[in-house]
This record gives sequence, C-alpha cells and structure tokens, in this order.
Amino acid sequence: MALNKNNYCVIMAGGIGSRFWPLSRTAHPKQFLDILGVGTSLLQQTFSRFAKVVPKKNIYVITNADYKNITLACLGIKPDHVLLEPLRRNTALCIAYACQRISKENPSANIVVTPADHLVRDEKVFLDTIRRGLAFTAQEEALLTIGITPSRPDTGYGYIQFNRRKTAAQFPDIKAVKTFTEKPDLKMAETFLRSGDFLWNSGMFFWSLSAIQMAFRFYMPDVYAQFQENADRFGTPDEAATVLAIYERSKSISIDYAIMEKADNVYVLPADFGWSDIGTWGSLYANLPQDEHGNAVVGHHAFLYDTSNCLVHVSDHQMAVIQGLEDAIVVLSDDVLLICRKQEEQRIKDFVNEIKLKNGDRFI
Repeated sequence: MALNKNNYCVIMAGGIGSRFWPLSRTAHPKQFLDILGVGTSLLQQTFSRFAKVVPKKNIYVITNADYKNITLACLGIKPDHVLLEPLRRNTALCIAYACQRISKENPSANIVVTPADHLVRDEKVFLDTIRRGLAFTAQEEALLTIGITPSRPDTGYGYIQFNRRKTAAQFPDIKAVKTFTEKPDLKMAETFLRSGDFLWNSGMFFWSLSAIQMAFRFYMPDVYAQFQENADRFGTPDEAATVLAIYERSKSISIDYAIMEKADNVYVLPADFGWSDIGTWGSLYANLPQDEHGNAVVGHHAFLYDTSNCLVHVSDHQMAVIQGLEDAIVVLSDDVLLICRKQEEQRIKDFVNEIKLKNGDRFI
C-alpha cells in the first residue's frame, strides 16, 4: 500500500541521556545505543517503525550538531534529512525548526513528532494509532498528542486529563484535553488513576503544518517571526548560520509549556501499545525479561550467583561475575563500573556531577 506523500515524521534525537550513565555518555548518548540488547539502537528502532507509515524520504531527524556523524552512520539517510541544532533549547524550538524546513518542501505536510528513545511492544497497535492520528490532523486544524492508558500510579510521567464529553466529531475516540500536569507525587498519581480520565503524556504529537505554524504565530510570535523572516535561507548554505542566530536569541522551553498547555484546539488519542519512555535504569529493568531470581541481564557473559532482583548490563566483549548482590544496578562500560542500589538510582546524577568536578569530562 502506497504511503501518503503528505505525511512526515520528525524524530527528536538530541538528548544526552544522562540518567543512563555510564553506558550513555555526552559524546554517544542512549538513543544511539543498543540499550535493550536486541542488536539495534533505540533510534534505529524508532526510524524503522515510522518508515512503515511515513515515506522514508519524509522522515527528518533533528539532533545536536555534535551528533551529525553518529546519526548518519546509525541510519544511513541523506545528510539533508538530519537537522542540526547548534544549542540545546528544548522541544519547542526544535519543532519550530523542523517544521520550517518541511514547509520549504511541502506546505501541505501532515506531521507526527516523536522522541527517538521510546519502547513499543505491540507494533501493530502502535502503527494503527499513528495512522489514526495522522488521519485526524489531515482533516482537523487541531493539535493532537497520544495519551498512554496508565497501568500504575507512576510519578515519573506527566499526565493528560481529557474531557469525556467533548470528542472530535468524526473521531469519537479522540478526546479534547482539559489539563496537563507535570510529574505528580504518589498521592496525586493515585487520584489520577482512580478518576479514569487521566493518561500518561507520551511526548508524541501530530498536526498539520498550517495548524502548528498558526500556534507558533499566536503563542510564540518572536520565534515564529524569526523563522518567517529568514524562510528563504532554509535549505541553502546559509541555514546553519541562520539557525544559530535564532537559537542564540531564543529561550529554552518545551512544546508542552509553550503551546500545548495554552492552545484551545488540543486533543488526545488514548492508546495502549506497550509503551515506555525508557528514561532510567529502573524503567529498563521493568521492561526486560527477568529470570527466576528477578534478575534482568543484558550481555552474553554475565555470571550471577546468590544474586536477586538486579539489573546487569554488560557489553558483549566484557565479562562480569557477580555474587551476593540484591536489588542493585550493575553496569559495566568500557572504562566505568557502576554499582548502585535500585531504589537510589536518582543519585546517579549526583555521582556524575561529582566525577565531573573532580575528573573533568573524561568519564562523562
């Protein structure tokens, strides 16, 4: 079946994945790694999924300029389909840049935006959901996000509350959004779960080019004006310098804060396709198969004795022998060994900061 030539995908792949240290490093972050131990990186898996619903030539990857060569080597796509951010400015500016570039190619574009590092277990349901979302924004001048049906009161995700009585006319499964809530405490998350009208915020978005540009014009007029004033420079040798100038003048803000929480034409498509954003070692542990002792192991040369409820991640060219551990994270990278209690993995950020202070960037 031929894919719709107006459908585009933007994959956001610029993060540094600091919570997956020491495997994820600034120079080679998690989206380019085989975190799951399946033979392909998270970015490769994301690209492959979306290539089944969007023409490959309509897939753009936007990442930090430092990751240009890694991205090209990872995906083998044309260099002009890798958009390079000179500075880290969060998702609003990233999306504005990608949409401006796409507008040079196809003013009728219908766009899905996704992070590069999500886990999807049920690909068939996922692809059906993406097709549904693109069909909706092809007909409606609206902004759409995917909301994941929550399975537990998780405090690590943002939440979307939907309006049960306000649905899209031709898409009764798509609901109007009432509120967005950042990561709640446990008590509030439990309340959200009991109410039945809250979903996890997946960070995936759909819109027509005209709808998102109208939203930028209304809610981020300075950014919109800068891109429009320099529209002729995109797709030319002047693009990099133009983007740098815009980024230097723009603040760092997420698309959620900048537009989605303010706009009055925002909808959510509830879905359940075995999703996780794989944001921490703990979330990886929860999504890996475990042995009879509750251990999740990535790597072919890990030998565990009297060990239970641990996550062990070892490269295939390394060997680890572990005895007597319980409820721990063990990660062996080329030059760093991390052993940390699972319930204290939030301290990894503190470890990294202290290491950077005492040893510089060598191990970061």
